[in-house]
Amino acid sequence: QVQLVESGGRLVQAGGSLRLSCAASGRTFSDYNMGWFRQAPGKEREFVTAISRNGDKTYYADSMKGRFTISRDNAKNTVALQMNSLKPEDTAVYYCAAARWGWSLITNYDYWGQGTQVTVSS
Repeated sequence: QVQLVESGGRLVQAGGSLRLSCAASGRTFSDYNMGWFRQAPGKEREFVTAISRNGDKTYYADSMKGRFTISRDNAKNTVALQMNSLKPEDTAVYYCAAARWGWSLITNYDYWGQGTQVTVSS
């Protein structure tokens, strides 16, 4: 089992920045690719970004490239999502997830956090 706890979500104005964190516990953190997904009201959960086990590869959804940055610290068992130039359409619950294999599909991921709410006001 891997337990994931997200933090950092809050209300922010459009154009602002926010940094989300996810703390992992349980199994060996570095055994997992880590990803961030988001789900807006009335919409399906969607892939945001993912990072490989040792952090040497990152993947982004097209709409997030250049604005969002994922990073991880295997010594601290944490993964972060830096979000810049936020837009109202970025409003969603953001979820951290862990996968043994794969990157962008919900079905790749074995463990999920409870989510943290990000609200971007216009």
